[in-house]
Amino acid sequence: MAILPEAPRGFWGDFAPIFSRPTFRRFPTLLGSAILAVGRRTVANLLRTAGSLAAGASSSYRRVFSQARWSSLRLDCVLARRVVALLPGDAQTVLVGDDAVFSHPGRRVFGKARHRDPVRSSHAFTAWRYGHKWVVLAVLVRFPFAARPWALPVLVALYRDPADDRRERRRHRTPAQQAIRLVRLMLHWFPRRRFVFVGDSACGTQELARFADRNRGRLALVSKLHPEANLFEPPPPYDGLGRPRVKGARLPKPRQAVEATLRRRRTSVAWYGGGTRRVETATGAGRWYKGGDGLAPIRWAFVHDRDGTHRDE
Repeated sequence: MAILPEAPRGFWGDFAPIFSRPTFRRFPTLLGSAILAVGRRTVANLLRTAGSLAAGASSSYRRVFSQARWSSLRLDCVLARRVVALLPGDAQTVLVGDDAVFSHPGRRVFGKARHRDPVRSSHAFTAWRYGHKWVVLAVLVRFPFAARPWALPVLVALYRDPADDRRERRRHRTPAQQAIRLVRLMLHWFPRRRFVFVGDSACGTQELARFADRNRGRLALVSKLHPEANLFEPPPPYDGLGRPRVKGARLPKPRQAVEATLRRRRTSVAWYGGGTRRVETATGAGRWYKGGDGLAPIRWAFVHDRDGTHRDE
């Protein structure tokens, strides 16, 4: 632990019960080296960064990840509690979710599959990478020394390929379903907190919207919505004849409602780099319906960039 300064050493007391005593002596050294290392965070590069501070054989540090028995879920819980403690208890906690693809083309890599690389892909070209796809949940924190909020990752889940799940007879979970599992953990760990979960289009599913509706009052979902989503009014009261209706009258789809409305609100919103952008907005509400799953109440918002450099969403 000599690689860490004196001030944060008390911080590691909460992590000690997660590891055995020999493993815990090596964990802070690896983590401190990961913060200071330049380049890839391989164990060899971490030990090179630590230098003489990494006492013992180099193989003992590799066994922390390959053979040592410790719970990553308990580690995530301690880390999440430390991060959420930085935020005021009466304010909503903003969670952001995304997926990240990392290249691991080795033959014996656990959970390896072929995934689409969103960074290198475009509308006309799809780039594929062999490796891992992680669903990451982060807490948005504002620091006084930074102009932008920081996303501090606290939970991760490995997305498995559908073919691997079928071969191993395991239930397949989409990235949105993995995000539901991570958000559910945050709701369980912090029963007195209110959360806002922000995700990209992969999280804009009806299943996640219904999950947020079941936890309304404690969770709100902000994501992209398909412009052709089926919206309905609430079902009418049961009149005693036949089966009860599961949905009411059909409402215009978001695209149709935007084309029909003439009233749009002009405003300026915060943008990347600490700037602002002029936009026009229009909103509507309805119940999002999916066959066999029921209704999910939502409020949609249409955004038009007045400068014309970004497409309508």
